[in-house]
Amino acid sequence: MMADFELMKKEHEAVRNDVGYYDFTHQLLEVVGDESAKFLDRMFVNDIANMDLGKAVYTTMLNEDAHIIDDVIIFRLSKEEYWISTLYIDNMIKWFDKQTQGEDVSYNDITKDTTMFAIQGPKSRDLVNALVDDDISDLKFFHIVDNKVKEMNIKVARTGFTGELGYEFYVDSKKKELLEAEIVEKGKGFGLVNITTDVIIGSLPGEKGYVLMSDLEGTNPLEVGYGWTVHWDKDFIGKNKLLEEKESIKRDLLGFTLDEEAPVEMGDKVYKDGKCIGHVTKFTYGFTIEKYLGYALVDISVAAIGDQVTIKTSDGEVETKLVKRMFYDPDNERVNA
Repeated sequence: MMADFELMKKEHEAVRNDVGYYDFTHQLLEVVGDESAKFLDRMFVNDIANMDLGKAVYTTMLNEDAHIIDDVIIFRLSKEEYWISTLYIDNMIKWFDKQTQGEDVSYNDITKDTTMFAIQGPKSRDLVNALVDDDISDLKFFHIVDNKVKEMNIKVARTGFTGELGYEFYVDSKKKELLEAEIVEKGKGFGLVNITTDVIIGSLPGEKGYVLMSDLEGTNPLEVGYGWTVHWDKDFIGKNKLLEEKESIKRDLLGFTLDEEAPVEMGDKVYKDGKCIGHVTKFTYGFTIEKYLGYALVDISVAAIGDQVTIKTSDGEVETKLVKRMFYDPDNERVNA
């Protein structure tokens, strides 16, 4: 266990202080057609139709009850071509099949054909520039461009899930090993570390307040801090229900920390003054903040940031305080470096 802890610490700190890389390709759905923008605008809460070419947006997909059923990144590659990065592509395709209204749109799972390498950390820009043909120093956050590494055609996106300056390379899967060899070779001069543990879904995004679907289960965007993604001047699935709930939001996804290890698990109930006010959705160790951290979905009509609460675990009660969910770089200075 200690060996795992030390390895996780090493990999976490590599991304925070230098540069790390990993192959963790989210599933990719390619969406094309004359009415692809119109269709996706109806499927997702964010403004898809007016996205600039080469831009990416974060957004959620809702059911008719306005509950989040997926949260994704959408890239607009051309006027009529989009990529959707998801972890639940089969469910998305089934949902799209159910919701299509005869629009001129088609969608195709290209996951097996496309590999993504994430290169993340303060030295990531320098490493990427050492790899690509065209300098990416001016590439803005949440944008994607075509580029090359030697003779390999790739796409470079300034995106990531670590809370650091970072990039993602998309390449034909047939060239995966060739590209990785180049990344590793050039990375030697930057102290590049191959990230192999779950710090990429645990401590790194956890410190930054980023979410997984397990944190969003049964919620709407307004209850988890994503109201800024909702474009009310268009129609989307779940809009009517979300409008109903807009004026009476009673839950929020807040944070908490513990100085010592405790048997806290996802689903543990959270209490205030003896009353259950919510439940834990995440619990992990934050190697940068040097504390255990977690998220709790709580009733904000009876609880607020700064309140003392009790978490009932399988091995007793744990006392903590509710705090904002972002534990690291709250002003996004690292991501926007």
